[in-house]
Amino acid sequence: MPTPAAHRLRAGLSVAVLTAAALGALLPPAHAAGSDPAHDGRLQRELEQLVGQDDGPPGVIAVLTRGDRTQVYTAGVGDLTTGRPPQLDDHMRIASISKAFSGAVALRLVDRGVLSLDDTIGGVLPTQPPAWHPVTLRQLLQHTSGLPDYSAAPEYLSVLQTDPRHVFDPRTLLDYVADEPLLFRPGSLYEYSNSDNIAIALMAEAATGRRYEDLLKELVYRPLGLEQTSLPLGYRLPHPFLHGYDVTPPAEPEDISEALSASAVWASGGIVSTPKELGAFIRAYAGPTLLSEKTRKEQLTFRPGDSSEPAGPGTNAAGLAIFRYTTRCGVLHGHTGNFPGYTQFAAATPDGTRSLTFSINTQTNKGLKPALLARLRTVQEDFVCALLKDR
Repeated sequence: MPTPAAHRLRAGLSVAVLTAAALGALLPPAHAAGSDPAHDGRLQRELEQLVGQDDGPPGVIAVLTRGDRTQVYTAGVGDLTTGRPPQLDDHMRIASISKAFSGAVALRLVDRGVLSLDDTIGGVLPTQPPAWHPVTLRQLLQHTSGLPDYSAAPEYLSVLQTDPRHVFDPRTLLDYVADEPLLFRPGSLYEYSNSDNIAIALMAEAATGRRYEDLLKELVYRPLGLEQTSLPLGYRLPHPFLHGYDVTPPAEPEDISEALSASAVWASGGIVSTPKELGAFIRAYAGPTLLSEKTRKEQLTFRPGDSSEPAGPGTNAAGLAIFRYTTRCGVLHGHTGNFPGYTQFAAATPDGTRSLTFSINTQTNKGLKPALLARLRTVQEDFVCALLKDR
């Protein structure tokens, strides 16, 4: 059994890996999805090599959808205890891809005239610190707001270190940095911040008088038929789920799937979904069906060189709660995420007809296992090329 211990939260959602004692199970052999003759053996081998690394994930699942045809590649396991491979309908923490969901809510409200991209924190959330009042919804969506990141605040981290499963009131998360000034003049620089999407959700609530969770259901889940996607406040995951692990050799992998409360990240990273439903979401959000042409034009106004966290394959550029990934084989629009136990990538072609979701069950980012992240991005780009083949 793992021993409880405090861990500092790491990067993208910025929080944490909780220390590992031994889990006691060795990594089982890779499970190959290579029996399908349509599968590319080279891609399958890349996944097996990824899970075969000493610090690599116990499992990986990559889902390529082209129109009504879906290919599922897996290697390794989604549960070290049972040896069960990752599955298309496994629940998992999608981490910062949750930011694309809050983007979808906000941009759909813009389409309805309930919000404007030029609305300010001061105009919609007047009780927030006066120094933040000039920040616009557009700047929040594109991470050019200058808001200090609450998930790096010492008091917030102290609460998590004391009680990783602490249930926060998510509507007060910004209070941890309420005494701090803006990091820079709004609109002048790019800095990825978890505070931005908390503020976006609060603006959506203030503009509608409705809970953010209910807005997700009305504006995103129901229109897209997402029945297994949710935003919990606690630490439990629905069954079945893709188990997430802290992999820190030479210690055995530790299961940290339910080590943290989702309330700690809320609209910035708390959503739980499945590979199947994540693909459906990203095809709609990156494609032309969810938003009006006018709003989508604003969404897809990109800042070159600004990366998601962690960076996705190819060259990254930041839009409004969406990123452009320019690879050697073509362009996808989407989002990445990382959270203790999980690293995620979901992207689709601009016409919304093809998508790739790529999920591993350990965390990596630019500050945590950067060599693993570099390898991951290379494999993801090869899958992008497979997705775009014959276009």
